[in-house]
Amino acid sequence: MDLKEKIKDLAEKSLGSPAHFLVDVVVSKHKPMKITVIVDGDQGITIDDCAAVSRALNDSTETLIDEQYSLEVSTPGLDHPLKMKRQYVKNKGRGLKAVLKNKSIVTGVLKEVVEEKIVVETESGKGKKIELKTVEIPFSEIEKAFVTVSFK
Repeated sequence: MDLKEKIKDLAEKSLGSPAHFLVDVVVSKHKPMKITVIVDGDQGITIDDCAAVSRALNDSTETLIDEQYSLEVSTPGLDHPLKMKRQYVKNKGRGLKAVLKNKSIVTGVLKEVVEEKIVVETESGKGKKIELKTVEIPFSEIEKAFVTVSFK
């Protein structure tokens, strides 16, 4: 098991609540090594939750790593793509931008998350001629998807 997998395992064990989940672990190759652990929760996650994971991980990783490193535990920002079905479920009702494998882009409101696909409500037209339509997108067709924020 490589270092990244060991850290993933330790992070999942240190989450403390079944409503919290691990999104990603990034281990840089540069010196000093930087370990970034990204966590989230079905109803969000607090800074105190991140701090608890950081403390638990720091104690455990010191036995794994014999060189200088920095550890960062955070939540995914808006610039971080959705990676798990659980993240899509958490973000139902919010704006979504999905880049598909065929390079087309779908933007709209995430309406549903079902077994193997998502349903996005999109708008077309302008003014009084705005038309709403739903688009079903299989997870297998999504290259990247981001939550969008509207400032209307």
